[in-house]
Amino acid sequence: MMLNIALLSGLLTISSPILGENPTPPLSHIFDNFLSIEGMIKTPSGDPVSYANVQVKGTVKGSFTDFNGKFQLFNLEDGTYDLLISAVGFKSLSQTVSVTQGESIKLEITFEETGVEMPQFSLVANRDRIFSKVPGSVSFLDKNEIKSLKPISGNEVLRRMPGVHVVDEEGVGMRVNIGIRGLDPDRSRSVLVLEDGVPVALAPYGEPEMYYSPAIDRMAGIEVLKGSGQILYGPQTIGGVVNYITPNPPKEQEGSVRIQGGQGGFYSGLVNYGNTFGNTGFQVNLLRKVAQNLGPTEFNITDFNTKFLFSLNEKSELGLKLGVYNELSNSTYIGINQVMYDRGGEDFTRLAPDDRLDVSRYSASLTHLYRFNPNVKLRTIAFGYTTTRNWSRQDFSINQTNTAPANWTGVVWGDRSIPGGAIFMRNSTGNRDRQFRVGGIEPRLEVNHQLFQRKNDLVTGVRYLEEVAFEQRINGTKAGVRSGNLIEDEQRSGRAISAYFQNTTEISNSVSVNAGLRWENFDYERDIFRRNFSGKGIRDTVLVSSSNVSELIPGVGFNFKPLASLNLFGGVHKGFAPPRTKDAITATGDALDLEAEKSWNYELGLRSAPTPWMFLEATAFLMNFSNQIIPVSESSGGVGFGVVNAGATRHQGLEGSINFDVSHLLNSKNWNIFYDVNITYVNAFFNADRFINEININGFRTPYAPEWLINSSLGIESNGGFAAKLTVNYVGAQFGDELNTVIPSVNGLIGEIPSYFVVDAVMNYKIIPWNAAFNLSIKNLTDERYISTRRPQGIRVGLPRFITAGFEINF
Repeated sequence: MMLNIALLSGLLTISSPILGENPTPPLSHIFDNFLSIEGMIKTPSGDPVSYANVQVKGTVKGSFTDFNGKFQLFNLEDGTYDLLISAVGFKSLSQTVSVTQGESIKLEITFEETGVEMPQFSLVANRDRIFSKVPGSVSFLDKNEIKSLKPISGNEVLRRMPGVHVVDEEGVGMRVNIGIRGLDPDRSRSVLVLEDGVPVALAPYGEPEMYYSPAIDRMAGIEVLKGSGQILYGPQTIGGVVNYITPNPPKEQEGSVRIQGGQGGFYSGLVNYGNTFGNTGFQVNLLRKVAQNLGPTEFNITDFNTKFLFSLNEKSELGLKLGVYNELSNSTYIGINQVMYDRGGEDFTRLAPDDRLDVSRYSASLTHLYRFNPNVKLRTIAFGYTTTRNWSRQDFSINQTNTAPANWTGVVWGDRSIPGGAIFMRNSTGNRDRQFRVGGIEPRLEVNHQLFQRKNDLVTGVRYLEEVAFEQRINGTKAGVRSGNLIEDEQRSGRAISAYFQNTTEISNSVSVNAGLRWENFDYERDIFRRNFSGKGIRDTVLVSSSNVSELIPGVGFNFKPLASLNLFGGVHKGFAPPRTKDAITATGDALDLEAEKSWNYELGLRSAPTPWMFLEATAFLMNFSNQIIPVSESSGGVGFGVVNAGATRHQGLEGSINFDVSHLLNSKNWNIFYDVNITYVNAFFNADRFINEININGFRTPYAPEWLINSSLGIESNGGFAAKLTVNYVGAQFGDELNTVIPSVNGLIGEIPSYFVVDAVMNYKIIPWNAAFNLSIKNLTDERYISTRRPQGIRVGLPRFITAGFEINF
């Protein structure tokens, strides 16, 4: 479940944070809870440390410090305990306390700053993690929550965040499709996806598509920012920013081995180790993930990553990160048609068994942090990566008369007695080979200053980025071959410069405002060397065309804390996303008048912890698009090219979450019980006249924008090491096309996608003396059969019941 950063790990450890100078009374007179320990955690200068983690070793008891550095622990039996206290940016410490029933212990603890930090970019997971300073809606999940889900796909984790709609394509999230607040999820084009602050997409400006997705297995956390704070990042500032966080080098030796296996030959193994020697720390992990028959999917993934942290002197640190990713899978575009789905028993038929996708990615980033003085920091990141995405897909034919093509292999799927109900497999292959190179550098200055005698935090920076894409289409004359005739050959390149600033001013102890501005400028070019000309055949050519897009992106926001346990926030910012280069410049070299995607985004919300056992958050949002781009790429079921200005759309709704520490209510001493639920309502529709097939779609819902999203979980954890978690996910009905067609087409590409409800269960047993644990995970417990998507080219059915078991040991 998405949780307030301040609350998240508290529910996992489990407890609730207490906010404000005068936290809500523990209600012990009602629920018979006894306050065992209370305390305050400060810095050496006397400032409170907010949201430090306080854990009672050997128990499930724990808490977070509130905004004023205070914490409380309830219902500890008589005895001696070790408190483990940690916070980002400080040295962890432990303190021994003795508890005697009837007496409350009061502590005052002083942290020592580490002085050394990994100089990477993050959205909100900074040292204090104070939500009351974040301009807008934000979500954060840490490694404990991720591990508790035992996910086989990162999609399971992202669904725990309000407002986020994730569409399964092959069942394991290798190509993540994220839509936020009703935006089209196809290849996550409307979302800026980062890993440790570095862009992940194939080409962040010209082709922002997620054919590579960071493996959730190796992540230490995920953060999602949806408010006006997006203007510090870019180029996309429309739906939100998703940042995957990888583990940093530890201060002391840490290591783990994690193994998970299940049906269909599924296996996942992760080895992780880190340590610090002198002024140098490192962290390295290796992931192997394979399956022979996970639904329709077969894959083999190797993912290696390492980080180094060099403490150069008391003022600066240098970070180095290297990554190598290789994937071979049978991913395909073709899905079953409506005839096969209605008939049943063919959900995971491999229609094109020779289809192959090879993805390889090599990445490197160098980060540097320099402290001029306690109030001024310069954080710089230089990065580069290459991605190769070679996809071999067998050709097929569908027509209303069910006429077999001349090069038919003899294989047909579906039903030839129904017009358009047959899929004829051709004896030919389309090899779509693409290579991408991306590099950039971004210095960012962070300044604490006293403008107008008020506390101010200024973040300002610039970024230069270059990207190049090489694309070839090679048609094979037989099914399953990787060579053949070169049909298309081109290169797309772009150079982007962006600059930004955002300043936050504390008007008073309870009110802060922020204002910022981003400038994006993107010059792009398309060079076509070979293509198929209508009526003239395939020819070598020299077609070169270029264009430019430039935009100012403002944003403002506020935070207001009228009560110690209540935070109100709001903001407005401009949404922007540049058009894809291959959409803005045609295959004949014509530069179209294709506008950037633009919107004005508004939100107003609140966060509150009215009691020590409850936290709630709610956000109302509105996104007004002057021009939303509805994708016509092949991955979205389109023709892959064409003018895609979709005109005005409007996205409005409400998202909220509520979390309960039930064990506090039940006065439980040996068990933690927690429950959470998040609900999103979205009304996304076209709000201007636009005609398709002489039908005005003004007022029609936008595709792949379910009206309701609900995610909830119930978890228990005992002092003896047993834990269990039940997670449910509901996705409302959605349409597969702009005409909101309800009755499905025979080919399965359009029609309503009915709502579905999926239940996952996880059980875990921790062997405390070994520092190890066994787990059993059941995905889709009720074996729900449902359509997850009608894209790219046919129906994809959600994974059936899937059982895995695993073991983990830490050292």
